[in-house]
Amino acid sequence: MVSGVDPSALRASREKAGLTQHELARLVGAAGGERVSRWELGTSVPRPDFLVKLARALDIPALRLIHLDGEVPDLRALRLQAGLTVPELVARSNLSAPTYYSWEQGRWTRLPGPSTLEALGRVLHEPADVVAMAFNEAQRLRRQRQGRTKPR
Repeated sequence: MVSGVDPSALRASREKAGLTQHELARLVGAAGGERVSRWELGTSVPRPDFLVKLARALDIPALRLIHLDGEVPDLRALRLQAGLTVPELVARSNLSAPTYYSWEQGRWTRLPGPSTLEALGRVLHEPADVVAMAFNEAQRLRRQRQGRTKPR
């Protein structure tokens, strides 16, 4: 599984905050408790901007609502934590969408230069070394997925 919203973490955080699904939906501007229910069941995924609103409403770090496949967040997890869609991220960092998509999917051969890592760090609100670790994690996860799908 790639990094993404963790439905059970969302439900546990909502319950710990003492909120109903309808109350949480109202706080984040969602269309109703049914939407929060679908997020908690994993049948639907909140947009990145909703992820940030959910974390604020629940008074927790956004990363707590994200499932990590490993110990270190990958690029997708950092982007979700920042509440950004890919088009928003590439617009703010002056990158091309295909380039960023390939990085997020772990399809890169050379780590981008320091200035690119720093630019991404500014957009993601993370230091450049954390962004570099996220690049490596994205690549590790890609190799892991490929290993699982190869016939034996």
